[in-house]
Amino acid sequence: MSSSFFEDDGNWFDEPFGSEESEPSASDAPSLSAPEGVTVVVVDADGATQAEIVNQLGGNIATFGSLPELAARLTGAPVVAVLGPSISDDASLSAASHMLQTHHELGTILIAQELSTSLLQLALRSGVKDVLAAPIDNLQLLEAVDRVGSSLAPVPTTNHTVGSDELYDEFGSSGETGQVITVFSTKGGAGKSMLASNLGVVLAQRSDRPVALVDADLQFGDIAVMLKLAPAHTLVDAVANADRLDEPMLRSLLTTHEPSGLLVMPAPLEPAFADQIGAAEMIQIIEGLRRFCSHVIIDTPAYFNDVVLGMIEMSDDVLLIAGMDIPNIKNVKIGLQTLRLLNTPMEKIRLVLNRANSKVKLDVSEVERTLQVSADSLLPSDVVVPQSINKGIPVVHASPRSGVARALEELANDFISVEGNRKRK
Repeated sequence: MSSSFFEDDGNWFDEPFGSEESEPSASDAPSLSAPEGVTVVVVDADGATQAEIVNQLGGNIATFGSLPELAARLTGAPVVAVLGPSISDDASLSAASHMLQTHHELGTILIAQELSTSLLQLALRSGVKDVLAAPIDNLQLLEAVDRVGSSLAPVPTTNHTVGSDELYDEFGSSGETGQVITVFSTKGGAGKSMLASNLGVVLAQRSDRPVALVDADLQFGDIAVMLKLAPAHTLVDAVANADRLDEPMLRSLLTTHEPSGLLVMPAPLEPAFADQIGAAEMIQIIEGLRRFCSHVIIDTPAYFNDVVLGMIEMSDDVLLIAGMDIPNIKNVKIGLQTLRLLNTPMEKIRLVLNRANSKVKLDVSEVERTLQVSADSLLPSDVVVPQSINKGIPVVHASPRSGVARALEELANDFISVEGNRKRK
């Protein structure tokens, strides 16, 4: 394999923006820093490709020529497997899917020579945590390894068998299905949970029907903490009761945010339980909620997987949130390219720029030009946001007169008017 497969194209943006930076020194080069206790391995049938990937990772890393060879060496300890291009065929990904179903301690990243819509869908639905298209740079690969390694958890001690292929029609309903809004970003720390929780609070206060907020960040969801809730039930309980998931059951599993009336379905309390919840189960829960709620807001993790793909596909609107820094914008640009590859209708993608008034030498117009998407909402940077998060109080309650609270209220207005239009029709 030629070395160009792993070369960085060096041009994430159509135009340079921000101040010029000096060339990084050798000491600035990124190096592999997997979470403690996590082993990183490389799998590919071609020895030269193995060597290229190991060189990218910059560590003393074990290599395997096939997935069965790796499976024979798994012991239950967390392992991140970087899969080379030879693992991108249907048979190999099918084998990977079976491995991942039985080895919950294994997380996989696929490097694809050419990324197509069908390959991306097949890989993510097989359980691959991340898919990287050539050319990739060192930092991109190392970030993926760190992200997947951080998500690994011990195998759960209990399992629930879920009949998730059926949707039930017993839900009490006003005859209208609620609007589903997914909040997503390809970069952690962009403000997804802050946006989702505050949007849910505002909509709950204004709607004459219930509003639900679902924390679909199944391993590290923060919604319950941000709203200072002590939930008695989580998504795990909803999945365990899938065979009788009617409106009364769903209502009994939701936790109410008393100041606003927002109904919250928290993420599992332990990351290990995330393995019990797949896309089919999540879709069943969301379909149930939208039968009696005017709006269902979904908070998501900062990466693509089968659950996120399912939520985006069924959503009426997707709020794609980006921070005002180059790594954040780079990741959002990759996310947009992925959504286009998956044939996601671009008209339901709404770009939200967080900390849009920050003095970081990036203009909103430059970001919009780079992403080729116009921003629908600009949330200003304000110290009241972290203060409200630390208090467990939504910023729209803690500082209702702040600029960020007003911007969140204006964003909510768009969805209230959509609900009104539906009723008039």
